[in-house]
Order: sequence, then C-alpha cells, then structure tokens
Amino acid sequence: MGRIAAASAAGTAIEFYDFFAYGTAAALVLGPLFFPGFSALAGTLAAFATFGVGFVARPLGAVVFGHVGDRYGRRPVLVGSLLLTGLATTAVGLVPSYATIGAAAPVILVTLRFLQGLGLGGEWGGAVLLAAEHAPPGRRGLWASLPQTGPATGFVLANGVLLALSAGLSDAAFRDWGWRVPFWAAGVLAVGGLALRAALPETPEFTRVAERGELARVPLGELFTGHWRLVLLTAGAMAGGYAVFYTVTTWSLSYATGTLGMPRTTALAAVLAAVLVKGAVTPLVGMLGDRFGRRRLALAGTGAMAVVIFPYAGLLATGSPVAMALGSTAELLAFITAFAVLGAYLPELYEPRVRCTGAALGYNLGGILGGALTPIVATRLAEGGGGPWPVALYVAAIALVSVACFAALPDPGREVAGAAPAVAASTSP
Repeated sequence: MGRIAAASAAGTAIEFYDFFAYGTAAALVLGPLFFPGFSALAGTLAAFATFGVGFVARPLGAVVFGHVGDRYGRRPVLVGSLLLTGLATTAVGLVPSYATIGAAAPVILVTLRFLQGLGLGGEWGGAVLLAAEHAPPGRRGLWASLPQTGPATGFVLANGVLLALSAGLSDAAFRDWGWRVPFWAAGVLAVGGLALRAALPETPEFTRVAERGELARVPLGELFTGHWRLVLLTAGAMAGGYAVFYTVTTWSLSYATGTLGMPRTTALAAVLAAVLVKGAVTPLVGMLGDRFGRRRLALAGTGAMAVVIFPYAGLLATGSPVAMALGSTAELLAFITAFAVLGAYLPELYEPRVRCTGAALGYNLGGILGGALTPIVATRLAEGGGGPWPVALYVAAIALVSVACFAALPDPGREVAGAAPAVAASTSP
C-alpha cells in the first residue's frame, strides 16, 4: 500500500502542479503578455478565461480516460493522463508571447490549456481508484485521502517556484522569462512520475470484474441511462469546494496584487502558508472519515465553507498579509474537511464496472461551475465596487447548493475495522 499510495499521490501532485502553475501565471502575468491590447481588467479576465478552458476539458478527459479505466484497467489511465498533462504543460513554457507571433500566441495557449485539462480530468479517477480499490477494510478513507494531498503538494511546488523566481528576479526578468521556468520543470517531474507508475499492479476490484466478464462496453452510456441523477448530484456537490479553492488560491492573488497593491511575493507567501496547512491535515481528515462517516464530514465541511467565506472576505479586505493568510487557512480547512474524504466516498457511490468514469465525471463536472467560472465572476464582482463581499455571497450560494446535493446523495455506510469493503451504491433516475 505504501508504494501504491506514493505513486498515486506523487502523480496527482505532478498533474496539479502543472494545472496550478498556469492558474497562478494567469493571475499574475499572462494578461499583458498574451492579451496586450486589452485593458488591465480585460486582460486579467481573458487570462482567467483561458484558465477556465482547462475545466471545460476536464469532464471530457474524465470520459475518455474513464472509458479506458473501466474497459482496460486503472493503471493505463495513470500513465496516459500524466504523459499528456506533462507534455502540454512543458509546451506552455515555450509559447512565444503576443509581441512575437501575434494572435497565434493566445490560440496556442488555449489549445495547450485544453490538453492540460484533458489529462487532469483522467488523472483524478485513476489515482483515487488505485488507492481506494487496493486499501484494506476500515482504512479506505486514509489511503484514498493521500491522492487528495496532490493538489496541495502541486500548489506548493508550483507557487514555491514562482515565489522564489518572483523574489529573486526583477519584474522585467520575471515577465520576460522567469514565469516560464515552472512550466519547463514540469517535463522533469513528469518523467519522475512515469517511473513511479510504470510497474504498478492492477487493482483487485477491476481484476475481479474483468475475470467475471462484467466489464461495461460503453461506461458513459450506462451512466446516462441508469445513473444520470447520481452523476448530476455528484457534480453539484463538488462545485462548492471548487469555488472556494479557486477563490482562495487564484482569484485572491489577482485581487491582492491588482486592487490592494500587495507585493506579488507577499500574496503568494500568504496563500502558500494556508495550502501547506491544508495539505498537512488531509490524511487526518481521511482517518476521521473512516471513523465517523465520509458523507457526514463532506456535509460539515461544505456547510463550513459557506459560513467561513465571510470572515475570509473581511480579513482579505484589510490588505494585511497576516490576515490574508489566516483567512485563507480557515477557509481551506473547511474545504479539506469535505474534500479529503472524497477519494473514498465518490468511488463507493458507483458500481465497479462504471466507477472510473462515474466518479471522475461527477468530480470534474463540478469544476466547470465552481472552478472555471469563479475567478472570472469574482473579478467582475470585485471590480463593481463592493470589494470581496459580493464574491463571498457568490461563493456561499454555490456552497449551499453543494450542501443540498450532498444531502441528496446516498450514504453507502462507513467502514469499520475488520469489516468487508463497502459495496458501491448506485441510484436510478
């Protein structure tokens, strides 16, 4: 389990490193480099729009790689998704700016961002299923929470590199070539991740389904004919967490540096500190899910996100880096209370024959509403004169919708030590 969990978590961290490096660059430098004819606000919105393209691609990646995972095994998903995302991210660092090649620059950027999202859409399902389907009874929450540390690890890696470059380079050098370095590093990280994943065993549950001849011919078709309500509820449940995470880690950087005048390195450091805390407590929350029930923690965490977003907005509005770090930490702790248990909870909702497609599709569909739109909408709301308070209302509303969706989802029941693994539940229309 240690080797399996390490390979699963490391690959997820690398893929999210790729995804977050783009998000941070979009908040800080991509607007003037690739959309120079726009105003500062319009350039930021355009950069965030290319950021959102990755979220639109993620459900498609979930379908493509989910089909592979349900038909041919979880292991091929882990290799293919990591390779695609790594290559696309490295290529982002090589794209010339608008000043060099004109309108082709943003077109290439959007295309590469789409490929990033395609790969990441397949990554999550394969990674969590690898851990969850190998995990022993009563410990599934703990082991499946380890891939959920990947977003925190990837964010820390991506933004740690950007922070060091931002602090060590002049503003001109950072805008000229410094921002590209994290993207070039993605290729090296991808090679390391592929080496870890090359010899992984297939999961026992997929092997049993294959041996019984029960593999789904068209997993997506089965989901839409028999489990469409479950997929929609899963997507709605995910949206609140996505909205919170990208408000705290992406939009806040643009707001703090552009509106509040906070130095770039200071804003990055404040968010980085909060993400470090979130990553450290993730396995602990996974263990609590094994003990107290995963759906219960998901409900509590999502409800807390809707409440804590208001003190977070107040702390951010002060312009104090310490206040920003404290508010970000509080909101991300609420976030991880829900999201740490999802690596075990979502797969339990779907039958093994459609699990890779179903869990990944629901997880990534939630990202379109919560992740793709939030930085764009938040930027417009904040520029309307109300500061972060309209943003807080927007995020709270999405979180409350997610609470309702979690309440409507089935609860397969929590595992206890020594019990048989929970049977995946499904719902019909």
